[in-house]
Amino acid sequence: MSIGAIFDWDGVIIDSAAQHEKSWELIAAEEGFLLPEGHFRKGFGMKNELIIPNILEWTTDRSQIARLSGRKEELYRQVVRGEKIGPLPGVMEFLEFLQSLGIPCAIGSSTGRENIDMLMSAAGLAPYFETIITGEDVSEGKPDPQVFLLAAQGLGCRPSDCVVFEDAPAGIAAAHNGGMKAVGVATTHPAYELTDAEIVVQRLDELGRSHLDDLFLVGEQPEAERMSRNAP
Repeated sequence: MSIGAIFDWDGVIIDSAAQHEKSWELIAAEEGFLLPEGHFRKGFGMKNELIIPNILEWTTDRSQIARLSGRKEELYRQVVRGEKIGPLPGVMEFLEFLQSLGIPCAIGSSTGRENIDMLMSAAGLAPYFETIITGEDVSEGKPDPQVFLLAAQGLGCRPSDCVVFEDAPAGIAAAHNGGMKAVGVATTHPAYELTDAEIVVQRLDELGRSHLDDLFLVGEQPEAERMSRNAP
């Protein structure tokens, strides 16, 4: 049995929520649009193509949605380019731990590839991930499970043998909709909003060997296979 770990990007591996919020404010000012109260929390983790018509209610015209989405991401990259954004506390330790256990990792995120590549390269995170699925790779946004199903496929794992690490309710719902377990990471949302997850943590390195055994059902594997797979 092949098992895999799938991570959302922003809010789980890195935290650039403030920069995303700033970029929405900048494009709203450029375009003369209003930002509804609570828009950022409601839309965080969703594709821009859903946020713009459904959360912000700016337009339903597909060409305008594409233009606004592209410009918003340009502004985001301008904002983060001058800042040092690294992995969240506990991320490197947890990725090293998974690597020592031979558990392959993937990114499954609605974030654009250019955004991920820019920050991943700067943080030296690329060696930890075997596959990266981004917003450009999917036609449906969370809570649709498409991004996580493609990530599982990239790892060569059945969805039921994968665990998703998410910071947003929509992402946790997407994991469950895809037949996967979910770990909630209380960074951008408080823990009480993530209680649909199997486990909720503040930092990834709170998760130990026993948590992983439970999440991946390692205890159901034959003893020899389990010891071989999980040997440090």
